[in-house]
This record gives sequence, structure tokens and C-alpha cells, in this order.
Amino acid sequence: MFLKTFRWSFAATALGLAAGVLYGGWTAFGVIAILTVLEISLSFDNAVVNAGILKKMSPFWQTIFLTVGVLIAVFGMRLVFPVLIVAITAKLNPYDAVHLALTDKDRYQQLVTDAHPAIAAFGGMFLLMIFLDFIFADRDIRWLGWLERPLAKLGKVDMLSVCIALIVLLITAFTFATHAHQHGGTHVDKAQTVLISGIAGLITYMVVGGLSGFFEDRLETEEEREQQEQQEQQEQGQVERTGQKRSPVVLAGRAAFFMFLYLEVLDASFSFDGVIGAFAITNDIVLMALGLGIGAMYVRSLTVYLVREGTLDDYVYLEHGAHYAIGALAVILMVTIQYQINEVITGLVGVILIGSSFWSSVRRNRALAAEEDTAPVDSAKVP
Repeated sequence: MFLKTFRWSFAATALGLAAGVLYGGWTAFGVIAILTVLEISLSFDNAVVNAGILKKMSPFWQTIFLTVGVLIAVFGMRLVFPVLIVAITAKLNPYDAVHLALTDKDRYQQLVTDAHPAIAAFGGMFLLMIFLDFIFADRDIRWLGWLERPLAKLGKVDMLSVCIALIVLLITAFTFATHAHQHGGTHVDKAQTVLISGIAGLITYMVVGGLSGFFEDRLETEEEREQQEQQEQQEQGQVERTGQKRSPVVLAGRAAFFMFLYLEVLDASFSFDGVIGAFAITNDIVLMALGLGIGAMYVRSLTVYLVREGTLDDYVYLEHGAHYAIGALAVILMVTIQYQINEVITGLVGVILIGSSFWSSVRRNRALAAEEDTAPVDSAKVP
């Protein structure tokens, strides 16, 4: 199962590293390897969260996620997106932006860096909403019960997560504007950019996530109604034709499509920090696309592997740790609008939170196994 799931990632690694050697020699080989590790370390929490969504989808859509989704992730986010950002912010046509990326790499890096506030605000708000909706939801299994119980009670307040997200955005934009004003007001317009980009991220989350949830709920309702009707017909010993033609397959397709779209936007939000952080290693767009693209392949494969192995069901706190890592990443993205934070810190925060949730899951499984082993002994003592 492992080799079958990761075979495309291994193939992409071999091709990408070979292309790097042909493009820039062994130095390029090393840069691509470093970027691959950077992408995997920064996006491991993305794999866990994606797996929680992907397990609801059919094998067909899981394959689409691993094939078509990879093309979007690799070529869209790691290659086209930085060029598109430069084209928009510098008011260049796409051809000139690509030419700039290949011929004047320092200028290209500066333009992408200048666009960072808008990128960070959009991605930060999208990820923050995912985190807030998770911690405010009431669920049977809790990792940090002392924190999650009161938050679940607060979550009963309508639109609380949206209100908190908007407050965070206003504070961020206001702080950024104040900072700019103290330095002569040369970047006052950036505060407006942060505000608009953050609202765009919030709207994107609500539209894509809302449509995905809507069709998913419709599908579940349709399936429950069909099962109930079949049960009633079996009890009556007859099969009735209502004349109404339902299309659960089409409905499943719509639900899966919007969930796929939601996953792609989620992946895009996760990739922002990787794309920006990659400039600390190289400003060569070709090496960046190769290294981050290989890393994205491994993240996709890991997502599918977690689903097919049922890892999230066996280690129930993993999803909690990943969402806490999302919350941390959202905060880090908002902070990087004004301050620079090393990518190592970003990666370590996610690794520590997910590692802690994994260890907690292991301890829980051991405790449950111990209870099952002692249960027959205890029952034997009962007269």
C-alpha cells in the first residue's frame, strides 16, 4: 500500500532532481532537495486536515485529488501563482512577469515580497476560519478537554467565529497602519490592502466551505431518506414506485466537486508560507517550482495514505493537533505582515503540535487496550 500510494511521488522526485541537475548542476540538486524538505515540513498538518475531508470522498475523487489536484497545486500555486501576483501588483502582463522572473530574479523576488501583506492576510483569514470553526464545534472526542469544553459552549453563539476573525483582521490592519504612519506614512495603502485581502479570504472560505457543506448535508439527507423508504418497503413486503427520479449519484458528484474545490483552496492557503519562505533559499522560479512541487506530491500522497490506512480513526487526536497547527499558522501569517518569522519556527510549531497529538492518541489507545484486557478479569469476580 505504501509503495503504491507514493509511487508518483518517488517518480516526481527522480524526474525533478534529474531536471535540476540538467538545469543548474549539483548546486541546483541540493537546492531542490532543501525546498522539498521545507515544503513537507510546513505542510504536514495540511495532509492531516485534508485526510479528514478526503475520507468522505469516493476512491474516484481521491484519485482526482492525487492527479488533477497535484497539477493545480504544483503548476498553479508553485509556478503560476507567484508570477500572477507579480503581474497584478506590478501591473505587468503575464509575459513580462515571466520574463522578469527568468531574467531579473532579484527584482522578481522584491515584487513578490511586496505582495506578501495581501497574500498573508488572505491565507491567514482562510486558515483562521478553519481553526475557529473546529474549536467551536461540539464533538464527542476532545484532546484538550479543559479548553475545548468551554469553547464548544461558546460556539453555540451564531457567527461567533466570523466575528472573531473580523476582529483579528481589524486589529491586524490597524496595527499595520499605525506602524506605517510612524514611518512617514509611506505604506498606509498597505493597511487597506490587508483589510481587503483578509475580507476576500473570509468570503472565499464562507462561499467554498458553505457550498461544500450544503451539498454534503443534502447528500446525507438524501441517503437517509432513501434508506428509510427502503426499510419501510421491506417491512410492507412491497416495492413502490413514486414516479420521482432522484439522482444521488449526481448529488454525490456535486458534493465531491465542491469538497475538492474546498481542498484546493485549503492547499493554496497552506502553500503561501512555503512559497514566500522559499525565497530565503533561492529566487530562481524554476528551482522553486521543482522543489516545492516535489514536496507537494509527497503531501498529496501522504493525505491519501492516511485515508486508506484509516490512520485518523486509529489516532483520533491527530486531527485536533493539525487544526491547532492551522491556528498557529494563521497567527504566524498575520504577524509576518509586519515582522519576519523564520520558516524553521513555523515548521517546528506544526511538528510539535501534531507530534503531541499523536503521542496523546497512542496513550489513549494503550489505556483503552488495558481496560479491555482487565474487563474479563473484573467480570469473573462478580458472583
